[in-house]
Amino acid sequence: MQMAVRMTVLASGSRGNCTVVSSSQGSILVDAGLSCRETIRRMRAAGEDPHQLQAIVISHEHADHVGGLQVLAQKLKLPIYMTGATYQSWRRWARDKEGKPAKLERVEYFEAGRSFSINDITIVPFTIPHDAADPCGFTFKADGVKIGIVTDLGCMTANIKDNLRRCDGLMIESNHDLEMLRNGPYPWMIKQRVMSRVGHLSNSALAEFFQTDYDGNAAFLVLAHLSEQNNHPELARETAYRALGARMNLFQSSALMLAQQDTPLPPLYLG
Repeated sequence: MQMAVRMTVLASGSRGNCTVVSSSQGSILVDAGLSCRETIRRMRAAGEDPHQLQAIVISHEHADHVGGLQVLAQKLKLPIYMTGATYQSWRRWARDKEGKPAKLERVEYFEAGRSFSINDITIVPFTIPHDAADPCGFTFKADGVKIGIVTDLGCMTANIKDNLRRCDGLMIESNHDLEMLRNGPYPWMIKQRVMSRVGHLSNSALAEFFQTDYDGNAAFLVLAHLSEQNNHPELARETAYRALGARMNLFQSSALMLAQQDTPLPPLYLG
């Protein structure tokens, strides 16, 4: 039996991020980093109906999170939810077909720390440390279920840890292995940015969170935004397994998953 609340990760990584969160009354698209055509194709491949989408919620303005936003919003005629600072930053580089600053027909603004609702889904945005205008992670609550989504963060702050408590499902960044990054092909300036407190979360930083602050409540964990150059799926998985330790006994073997860049994950059901 399919339960009421689900999360479908369509893509996660530096080439595009997009996730569907659904309740019994509709769906929300979290970020729009794929093209409009590819987003709709992957939704249908995963059994999601694009016409059930009620809104797009944007975490921050980097291209791998908003690359398909303008076309998707126009095609599906959806409201876009983002912070005011994110919208202004996006408009500084986004252009329409005539080369003019892009506009979105239906923009709704939210503020980190203030909850808002889209139909029956209550969303809590919270500030995350990343080199964007006003980046946010989110929790989504519907039908008594709480899902957390947080990627693109350089470190785990007390505020993030507090927001992620009592999540029934959690998607969280495990971007890079520090040694692979240090010895990898990136220019030193980029390496410094990724390793900084406003960069991306390493396997070891996530492991520290799992060991010291994670409450073990989630029925599933999704490791997300893995670097294709500076990480390896099995390395990320093994680091997380070791950090979770005995708590993994509570999980089925399939409850720790890795989000993919090129293919959607099967829908994850909670209820």
